[in-house]
Amino acid sequence: MTAWQGDARAGIRIIAGGTSPENGPPALRAGVEIRLAPGWKTYWRYPGDSGVPPHFDFTKSENVKSVQLAWPAPERFTDVDGSFIGYRDNVLFPLSIEPKDAAKPAILRLTLDYAICEKVCIPVQARSELTIKAGATAGSEIAEAQKTVPRAQPLGADAALSLKAIHRDNAAKPARVLLDIAAPAGRPLAVFAEGPSADWALPVPDKVDGAPAGQQRFAFALDGLPPGADASGATLKVTAVAGSDAIETTFRLD
Repeated sequence: MTAWQGDARAGIRIIAGGTSPENGPPALRAGVEIRLAPGWKTYWRYPGDSGVPPHFDFTKSENVKSVQLAWPAPERFTDVDGSFIGYRDNVLFPLSIEPKDAAKPAILRLTLDYAICEKVCIPVQARSELTIKAGATAGSEIAEAQKTVPRAQPLGADAALSLKAIHRDNAAKPARVLLDIAAPAGRPLAVFAEGPSADWALPVPDKVDGAPAGQQRFAFALDGLPPGADASGATLKVTAVAGSDAIETTFRLD
């Protein structure tokens, strides 16, 4: 792993994680860890009502064909500006790296632009570099971080945590989307909605009444769409987080 790059408020490092066991092209495993001091937070890929998502740039790497980054399940936070989505303490983003030549090490060079927030938000840029070789012993940190990434799940799946149904309420102004979700009893449930592209700024869903027995209902307004965009037929993604379990469901809004 690299040394920490940052200060007392926040820092980043890269951790090597061995060779990916999945079938397909040879892939190397690694992770980018962000460390946050108590009280400080950073943002998810969609920050919510305010904030700036982190931007991971690996373009200066050597012997790297592609890098796939996975996003651990985030939390919902509330302040005077509304609700935002992100992380506190430490968060580790798993990476799957496809080298151009599997027989040679990959030199992973990262420039990370992100924001940290306590009472005010501060933009931060950090750089880090690590040479990653195939066949190295897999790191337990990467495996544990992978477990925190929401798993893809279809609408209506028979699972303890699942998105059961979607309703469009056109009587509301603006129209809103209702989400009926089954979740394990006794666990707080957080729900996030994303549009088909980064310029969609959908509100963070709130819990409302009217859910079927054994389920919880969340709602969000069809607001924050880019100019000229039509919600009908758009592909939306819902992430639901209940304790250590998290899912992602993608659907077409008819």
